[in-house]
Amino acid sequence: MGTRTEASFCRTCGGLCGVDVTVDDAGRLVSVQGDRNNPLTQGFACIKGLQAPAFHNHPDRLLHPLKRQPDGSFQRISLEQALDEIAARVDGIIEEDGGRAVATFRGTQNYTDTLGYHMLPAWSAAIDSTAFFSTMTIDQSAKWVTAERLGFWGAGYQPFADSDVWMFVGINPVVSLWGGNAFSPFNPVKQLKAAKARGATIIVIDPRHTETARFADIHLQPRPGEDVTVAAGLVRLILAENWHDREFCDRHVAGLDALAAAVAPYTPDYAEARADVPPDMLRLAAAAFARDGRRGACTTGTGPNMGPRSNLADHLYECLNVISARFLRAGEVIPTPGVMAPRREPRAEVVPPGRSWEQGPRSRVGGVGMLQGQMMSGVLVDEILTPGEGRIRALFVAAGNPAMAFPNQKKTVDALRGLDLLVAIEPMMTATARLAHYILPPRLQYERYDLPLPHYEGVFPGPYAQYTPAVATPPEGSEVVDDWYVFWALAKRMGRAIQFDGEPLNMESVPHPDELLAILIRNAAVPFETIRSQRQGDFLDVPAQTVAPAREGRESRFEVAPADIVEELALVGGEEAPADGFTHRLVSRRMRELQNTLGMDLPAIRARRPFNPAYMHPSDMTAHQLAEDDVIEIISRAGAISGRVQGDESVRPGAISMTHCWGVLPGDPDDGSQGASTSLLVSTDVDVEPINAMPVMSAIPVRIRKMDVAETA
Repeated sequence: MGTRTEASFCRTCGGLCGVDVTVDDAGRLVSVQGDRNNPLTQGFACIKGLQAPAFHNHPDRLLHPLKRQPDGSFQRISLEQALDEIAARVDGIIEEDGGRAVATFRGTQNYTDTLGYHMLPAWSAAIDSTAFFSTMTIDQSAKWVTAERLGFWGAGYQPFADSDVWMFVGINPVVSLWGGNAFSPFNPVKQLKAAKARGATIIVIDPRHTETARFADIHLQPRPGEDVTVAAGLVRLILAENWHDREFCDRHVAGLDALAAAVAPYTPDYAEARADVPPDMLRLAAAAFARDGRRGACTTGTGPNMGPRSNLADHLYECLNVISARFLRAGEVIPTPGVMAPRREPRAEVVPPGRSWEQGPRSRVGGVGMLQGQMMSGVLVDEILTPGEGRIRALFVAAGNPAMAFPNQKKTVDALRGLDLLVAIEPMMTATARLAHYILPPRLQYERYDLPLPHYEGVFPGPYAQYTPAVATPPEGSEVVDDWYVFWALAKRMGRAIQFDGEPLNMESVPHPDELLAILIRNAAVPFETIRSQRQGDFLDVPAQTVAPAREGRESRFEVAPADIVEELALVGGEEAPADGFTHRLVSRRMRELQNTLGMDLPAIRARRPFNPAYMHPSDMTAHQLAEDDVIEIISRAGAISGRVQGDESVRPGAISMTHCWGVLPGDPDDGSQGASTSLLVSTDVDVEPINAMPVMSAIPVRIRKMDVAETA
């Protein structure tokens, strides 16, 4: 049988690596390799993306819709019958309780499926539901809170490509392929090497000496969970030493004196006592960033965003960018003018705080508001479990696995089991799929048409575009379906009209994917046919764009010290060390081979990562009389799990580092071979952020106990 090779791009994560895809005459995926001719990623591709053939051709891949039977088993059902039955059940729920009783959840893989990404909220709007949830609000929603409480700069950040300093906080782009705003996540090692070659200073703040920290000139390794202390200490030093950009602050910042007063107690000595950061190192980092550096930003990741007081921590780290004026100014060239997204006019002015969570709909439980048109995923479980008017009765999960990823796993699973209707769009029998009433198997990435998300192009280092058709063919006889089609087809059956990116769709005939892609980029700087011709990806010749001056009379300013920030800083500064007996902090980490739960079923990945170890510093192991592969019980206020110890000198003493999304469903037999779910250590009832219902999912206080052989058998 012959083969052919076509250019495409990987959509396993946000790295969007250009690849060469080889398929046989039947359209079966044979191999995926990095495309050395792709100008964006230049041949780079990670192990996750290279395993695509094993995923596409996995013997356990679901190829037909399934319906759960009363005994819990699943029976094959035709796609059209499944959609008929689902539509009828949704219609009945809406008739009884309104559209808000039907919720949708966007999983990680939905973000890299451009048509599915846009169709999901369009479906929610079509059924008059505000119950739209996503991984963003259980991962890094502090960034949304910060933008709406602090404000943001209309022209964006200074880019990494010409920076002379950069600060990575709790983010590890070498592994995650994501480095935050203004850091292009494409071939990150090459970018870091280039930065070092031009003399840029790299600062990393992380309790672990991560793969990214290996490139650092300065590495602060604080106690886990002390991001507020470190960030406030840095802000204090910069303001006290007058290293901030006074001209920018005078013109664009409100509350600077109040911020200085609020962080005054966070002295270097205090930071050392509380966060175990030496005063000279704190000063070195502050001076390198604000005094010696002129261009380059601070970017945060899941470390501070999933840790204690995440909203305050993210706000303070973003204040470093504000007081150091790390934004593009009037007359500077925009690195990425609009290619697919409509060309806008970036201006050198502050977009003022919106505090949208204070207006609009609120959750029934806790009265939590919405951000960016989404409800907070931290309240989803209670919105299902709490009886009464407005209870969520149906949930559509698109490309996600909340049964393994959500905090407080036992409570999450109870909620999913209590739904009247759970629909999972899922190619494998995941934990969430096992609980579903219907499983609809999707086309996988090389079987669908795609573009990068138009609004995502701001992270490209230039005006880049790439298009891919479906280069592989689904297995013969299968009934796999595009994610977007599920929601279009349901809306058609229910007599609902879909407004796709504001454009009404023809609900009588199924649109071709290219028709939908053309709608998304109808206002692009170049015609769709031009972008459609970019099969290998390229930087396009579009007119350059510079930052426009602020509009006349524009008076908006960054609010660096609103009352709730000042109040919380005072509360943190007045805290005493808890006498709770918890000796360690459990921090989350990523594995290079996995994208959350995606990839755990692949033989090559399992051979490399058979479980999620409890990584500890060797000195900690010695102090607790632990040897390699000993099993420990890890106990938090919320629960306990077992973990197999492995030594890792990159982890600071006093920390345990584990990857999330492992383990089994509560009540399933557990011999430890599936690892352990750190979600069982997370409480959704205490230590929860008030604005966005974000629980503490990293830097969790724990204590440990060595388990004997009988307990682990």
